[in-house]
Amino acid sequence: MTALEKRLTLDNVDMLSLLGSNDANLKLLEDRFNAMITFRGENVIIKGVKEEVDVVEKTIKEMVYVLNTKGSLRESDIKTILDLTIEGREIISPKEFDSIVLYTKNDVIKAKTPGQKVYIDAASKNDICFSIGPAGTGKTYLAVAIAVAALKKGIVNRIVLARPAVEAGESLGFLPGDFREKIDPYLRPLYDALDDMIPSEKLKMNIEKRMIEIVPLAYMRGRTLNNAYVILDEAQNATDLQMKMFLTRLGANSKAIITGDITQIDLPPKTISGLVQAKEILRGIEGVGFVYLDKSDVVRHKLVKDIIDAYEKFRNSESI
Repeated sequence: MTALEKRLTLDNVDMLSLLGSNDANLKLLEDRFNAMITFRGENVIIKGVKEEVDVVEKTIKEMVYVLNTKGSLRESDIKTILDLTIEGREIISPKEFDSIVLYTKNDVIKAKTPGQKVYIDAASKNDICFSIGPAGTGKTYLAVAIAVAALKKGIVNRIVLARPAVEAGESLGFLPGDFREKIDPYLRPLYDALDDMIPSEKLKMNIEKRMIEIVPLAYMRGRTLNNAYVILDEAQNATDLQMKMFLTRLGANSKAIITGDITQIDLPPKTISGLVQAKEILRGIEGVGFVYLDKSDVVRHKLVKDIIDAYEKFRNSESI
């Protein structure tokens, strides 16, 4: 490959903010590239193979763009720019950077609605976060993305995803196969989300190594989960005792997200939903956050919002 030297002049740029304290931002570039990158005043000299020099040039220009637009440049901004430019993708508008949860090989997972942004922020600020809202608002998908991002960054060393095995109009006993085969359909949405975010071979390896577990809620009893991101999905179908059991599984350096839709409770009549009870009992506890999504946060097919709206109107008419 042909070696190349390229010089850039950065006019009207705060070089201290661009390079970071003790050149921390420059070190991020040097760690990612083999090219030699030298800053002299307002000039940048890049030496290396042409393909890499071009990517470094684009990365630095995007750093300047983000810095000038946002007025600051954080480590997370630079890492996002690096991942996107190296993979040849278009740079996301700087104002969207704070909404990014995870970047995968084919996509960038980020908040698509104001409510989802509140959800992401609440999960970041609290060790336990409840996300309550209708179908299609991204409750489960974002929870899994947040957990996968924490695993990739080394914040936790495993993910545990759980769902209650409630028979929503169907009987487990009449389904074919052993218990695992019977229960898999209830856990499938969690597998589907992970399939979107982790390459299949790596996902399989992580499951075999138990770095990622997907289990029925009943399997959580008696465990203490340290250094883990724990997700309880479809929590409206957990009983009050199951919810207390789940919440008390958290160990040191662990975080949890609990998702559910209180309009779709499949528990037997007169059985208390642990999610409904928890939002009353745990309200106001520091470190426990509640986020309420609504039909404006639906990101599925455009008809899903209309369907939710129609059911709400029907329920309201019945209560009159």
